[in-house]
Amino acid sequence: MSALNWQKSSYSSESANCIYLAAAHDGSIKIRESDDPDTIITTTPDKLKAFLCGVRAGEFDHLIK
Repeated sequence: MSALNWQKSSYSSESANCIYLAAAHDGSIKIRESDDPDTIITTTPDKLKAFLCGVRAGEFDHLIK
């Protein structure tokens, strides 16, 4: 597998708790956290877009209050 070009979220600071994303050559999106970089979630661009739209709409706010 080719090396992935991981991009850190602009909302992440220089400390821990950073989220990284990478576009894989097969068209999938890879997601990992800085504190556990060996655990990688794989999703599709459409599913990631749906999730991000839900986050922006506040659909998950009840989980963090």
